[in-house]
Amino acid sequence: MNRNTRATIGLAMSVLMVVLAAVWPAEAQDRAAAYPSMAPLNQYLMDRGAEIALARSAAPESISGQAEIQVLGPHGYELAVKGTNGFVCVVERGWMSPFDSADFWNPKLRGPLCFNPAAARSVFPLTIKRTNLVLAGQSKAQIMEALKTAASRKELPGLEGGAMSYMMSKKAYLTDAGSHNMCHLMIYSPLADAASWGADKPGSPIIFSGQFQGAPEPITVFLIPVPKWSDGTTAPQM
Repeated sequence: MNRNTRATIGLAMSVLMVVLAAVWPAEAQDRAAAYPSMAPLNQYLMDRGAEIALARSAAPESISGQAEIQVLGPHGYELAVKGTNGFVCVVERGWMSPFDSADFWNPKLRGPLCFNPAAARSVFPLTIKRTNLVLAGQSKAQIMEALKTAASRKELPGLEGGAMSYMMSKKAYLTDAGSHNMCHLMIYSPLADAASWGADKPGSPIIFSGQFQGAPEPITVFLIPVPKWSDGTTAPQM
């Protein structure tokens, strides 16, 4: 898989999109045509109780059971449940994809994940920032420009060491194509290439994700597939 292909992956948490885009490029183009702009807001919102449950499903109950839960409302993410362990569980939408993702505006995408404390402090604010810009009615170009401005003014938090998140929900919907899902962990790093981590090498468990590559947020994401969903059942092998 070449670097250009990697740069077209879908939702952050969906390295699966890279594979699908490489295998079915025509399908990816069809998805892009299907979601050229933001859908009505209500298509992205969920029942509050259902969103809390989906967010918790991102990590084993021993982690998510004591985590803070944030849910998406009409004006941005809102505190739904106070936590005690420093983790924050949320359900991200398609606009956390790379800006050239076919599913950026796909209203069906639901990416439950649980940030560890370091990521809750330094990565989740990026989700909040993008989401607020989307809900303010900004276009992709306007969102990109606003993020560039925020980065240049150092309004975006610096990445903390050890930042990671769990994406182990069997109920996630990360793409219209294929099985829609992948059970994995996400490791956040300062900007890096795949070779520096040994990612994408034969036998390596680490996958290079282009979630923030080429975006104003100066972060590289590496993905590690795991064999069990958060409920302990066996996940399909990547």
